[in-house]
This record gives sequence, structure tokens and C-alpha cells, in this order.
Amino acid sequence: MNESVLKSKQETVQEIVDQMNAHTMVIVAEYRGLTVKEVSELRRNLAKDGAKMTVYKNSLVARAADELKYAELDQYLAGPNAIIFSNDVIKGPKAVATFARRHENLVIKGGIAEGKVVSKDDILMLSKLPGREGLLSMLCSVLQAPIRNFAYAVKSIAEKE
Repeated sequence: MNESVLKSKQETVQEIVDQMNAHTMVIVAEYRGLTVKEVSELRRNLAKDGAKMTVYKNSLVARAADELKYAELDQYLAGPNAIIFSNDVIKGPKAVATFARRHENLVIKGGIAEGKVVSKDDILMLSKLPGREGLLSMLCSVLQAPIRNFAYAVKSIAEKE
């Protein structure tokens, strides 16, 4: 094989490894049948949520995944795939799942979430979770509930007397 081609492939594999290490969420999705306009729309939607979509050769992604000990990812690397990188484990899957519901040609296959290979079902489950702010709000309301109930009890006792 030509030295320059080999070096180019090694650089691409290293780029994929760096991207996988830099992001907490990686999604593999088949984009066969999407128009250029739809792919551009998907990229814009992902960019709003701090995610990005890139297309690499499956063999190079598999090599990078093997290097990072994600050999199970190979099962999702068949056909024309887009690799979606996100720093948020909820926003990225939510943007992809929302787009996939409107465009049946985007098929979520699987991915990596916080260092673990996950299936399509896991990604769809993550997409249904509320965002970080919503989760923090729910936590605060759960923490406030005992204090609020205690205050109501004290108030009702004080009103009886």
C-alpha cells in the first residue's frame, strides 16, 4: 500500500480515537436515503445541541473502536453510517431521535455512552429523559418535599390550637 495512503488512514483513525475520547456520547446511524437538504438539517439541529455528525469509513471506525476496547461496536458498522459525537448524553440522542421520528431514512443503530457500548433501545431511552435542567429541578423538588410536608404539618397543628 502506498505510504501516503497508509499515513492518511492512520491519521484518520487517530482523529476518530480523539473524537471518541473527547465526547461522552457516540451514535452510529444509517443515513441511506436522506437527501442533502435533510442531512444539512440534521447537522444544523445537532449543532444547536453541541453535537456534530461526521462520515467515516466503517473499517476505520472499527479500527478506532478496537483501539479503545469497544469491539462490540463492530456489530453496528455495516452500510453507510454517520457517526454523531455529543458531549451531552441526553441532548445528542434527543436531537437524533427527534430527527429520526420525522425522517424514517435515518436509522439509529447503536453507539457508545460514557464508555459503554449501547444499543438502539438504550439510545432511545436516553432521548426520552428530561435535560440536565429538568433533572436538577426534579431533584430539588424531591429534596424540598419532606421539609414542605413538615411545614404543612406544623401549620395545621398551629391552626388547630
